[in-house]
Amino acid sequence: MLEFFTAPLAYPFMVRGLFAAVIVGVVCAVVGTYVVLRGMAFFGDALAHTILPGIAGGYLMSGGDRGALFWWALATAIASALGIGAISRGTKLREDTAIGIVFAGMFALGIAMISTVGSYAVDLTHFLFGDVLGVSTDDLVRSALFGGAIILTVVLFYKEFMLLAFDPILAETLRLPVQPLEYLLLTLIAVAIVVSIQTVGVALMLAVLVTPAATASLLTQRLHWMLLLATLFAAVAAIAGLYLSYYLGVASGAAIVLTCTTIFLCTWGITWVRRVVKPRPALEGEAV
Repeated sequence: MLEFFTAPLAYPFMVRGLFAAVIVGVVCAVVGTYVVLRGMAFFGDALAHTILPGIAGGYLMSGGDRGALFWWALATAIASALGIGAISRGTKLREDTAIGIVFAGMFALGIAMISTVGSYAVDLTHFLFGDVLGVSTDDLVRSALFGGAIILTVVLFYKEFMLLAFDPILAETLRLPVQPLEYLLLTLIAVAIVVSIQTVGVALMLAVLVTPAATASLLTQRLHWMLLLATLFAAVAAIAGLYLSYYLGVASGAAIVLTCTTIFLCTWGITWVRRVVKPRPALEGEAV
C-alpha cells in the first residue's frame, strides 16, 4: 500500500505535476465559489476560450516559449474580462449578451490566427486538454506566485466580496465601490483561468472552476465553510486524479475533472438520501 503512494513520486515530473494540480485546484475552488454564488459559470467558460488569440499571438511572436505564452494569455484574459464588464455596464445589453459577443469574437480571432500556421495545431493540444505532467519548475513557480496573490486578495476583500455575492444592493447602500470590486473579481477569475490552463486545458477548465464549489454549496450556505470545503474537495480531486492518471494511463486533466464530478455526484446522492429518509417532525397534537 505504501508503494502505491510512493512509486509515482519517484519521478520529478509527477512531483511537479502534483504540486501544480493542488495549487490550481485550491485557487480555482476559491475563485469558483464566487462564480457559483453569482451564477457566472458561462462567464468562466467563455473567458477560458477568449485567451486563444493570446496563446496564438504568443506562439507566433515567441516561437512557443511557455513563459511568453503565459504572459500573452494573461494579458488577453484580463482584457477580455474587463471588456465584458465594460460592454455590459456601458450599454443596455445583458451581461450574458456581452459575454457572447466577446467570446465569439475572440475565439474567432484565435482560430484565424491559428489557421495561418499549419504546424501550430500540434503544439496547441496541451492548451486544449491540459499537460500537467509537462509542468516545469518555472511554470510551478508562476502558478504558486499568482495563486498566492489571488488567495491573498480574496482574504483582504473577503467581506466586500461576500456582500457582492449575497446582497449587491446592500453593498451599494453601504457605499462600497461596487464597480471596481466587480472588475477586481473579474480580473481574479481571469488570472485563475490562465494559471490553470496548462493543468486541465481550455476544454476542461469550467469543471475545475465550478464543480468543487458546487459540491461545497450542497453542504453549507456559509461562505467561509463553502470556501474551505471547496478547497478540500479540489485538493483531494487533484491528488486522486493524478494518481488515477498514473496507474490507469488516462489524460491527467480528464482524470482530475472526472474525480471532481464523482465527488459531486456522491455528495449530491448522500444529501438526497438524507433529505428523503429524514423523518418529518410531528405536528402538534399528532400521535408519535
